[in-house]
Amino acid sequence: MAKQEYSQHQKNIISQYYNQLDTIMLTKLQELVTELYLADTAKKRDRLWERVHKAMTKLKTPASIVEHIMAKRDVEILANNLQEWLKNTKASR
Repeated sequence: MAKQEYSQHQKNIISQYYNQLDTIMLTKLQELVTELYLADTAKKRDRLWERVHKAMTKLKTPASIVEHIMAKRDVEILANNLQEWLKNTKASR
């Protein structure tokens, strides 16, 4: 397979995406918290929790925190942790 060549503009877009990945994942987690509150079936909640797990992994959340949140599967715990992560992100800017 031939090596993909990107224009400078495309390289800048890709770079900006990875520079903003933490913010993107935090926003996605906020949306998932809302969806979890509104989920009406166990199957839908299970799929949402899988997405939460993937988002936390992309955020490089410590394994112990991920395991705790996933073991409890409590939206309140996730929401409280998310608030802390958002505060830390805003404080570091």
